[in-house]
Amino acid sequence: MDHEKMLVVEEKSSLPEKEALGPADIRSMVHVVRGKQVMLDSDLAKLYGVETKNLNRAMRRNEKRFPQSFCFQLEREEYYEILRFQSGTLELEQGKYSKYAPFVYTEQGVAMLSAVLKSETAIEVSVQIMEAFVELRRFIANNAALFDRISSMELKQLEYQKQSDEKFEQIFEYIGAHEEAPQKLFFKGQIYDAFSFLVELIQSAERSIVLVDGYVDVDTLNLLAKKQKGVSVELFTLPKTALTAKDIDKFNAQYPRLTVRKTSVFHDRFLILDEERVYHVGASLKDAGKKCFGVSLLEEETLKKALLNRLEGLMK
Repeated sequence: MDHEKMLVVEEKSSLPEKEALGPADIRSMVHVVRGKQVMLDSDLAKLYGVETKNLNRAMRRNEKRFPQSFCFQLEREEYYEILRFQSGTLELEQGKYSKYAPFVYTEQGVAMLSAVLKSETAIEVSVQIMEAFVELRRFIANNAALFDRISSMELKQLEYQKQSDEKFEQIFEYIGAHEEAPQKLFFKGQIYDAFSFLVELIQSAERSIVLVDGYVDVDTLNLLAKKQKGVSVELFTLPKTALTAKDIDKFNAQYPRLTVRKTSVFHDRFLILDEERVYHVGASLKDAGKKCFGVSLLEEETLKKALLNRLEGLMK
């Protein structure tokens, strides 16, 4: 971390209780930095009901979705200026603010956050935030004469954004409604990307995971170990599996509960999450990224039901 981006005070150790905030409260959290309307990561975390570090961690895990125009870290002087605006002074109480200059998110960054956080709260709150951005842009555009420091280029940008509000809101609604792409394709060598995607799928399960994969080993178990606590795992694999009883016992000692069933009736690989989302996986999980393969979300209800019924029959 660059020394210039460090402040001399420390962040609170615990997340404050989430407060009900109205439109005026949200508008007061919007600041203009580098000619862009932005919100502090700590303010967004408060609105979403999460810790600031977890919000920024979600951003870092999806860095390609957050270019500089969506999110950037403030310089120390920029952060001080915001604090002056908020409190009228520069009296920084010990423990009140982060010791690091925070990240700020633009309107587009807020929209993308609702997609990567993947929660109803994030979507609902983001809609309110977007409305605050829109309202403030309209106020500035309608009172341009009061802001003689705004350059003509910035005014043109505001007008363009004003005309694009409806289209952008449609895009935002689409992002919120399509958090998961129905198909993914990975090429040879994209091992990190493939494993990251599979880990995200596994971590999204809230109750159960069923994996149909004829060729599994301890690398497969390492992926399944990323699941949430309390999520059960049913694994269907070939009778001559590379897994040993010792491997299974070690897994269950740390990440219960895994059940391994042996069968030869399947050729393809499937990943079923919470008995609802069914993915057809073109490669064994342990080999993901070694060759070109695809992952497809099955949306045809009759196909999903037929597969689930077949698996249920094998469990008896």
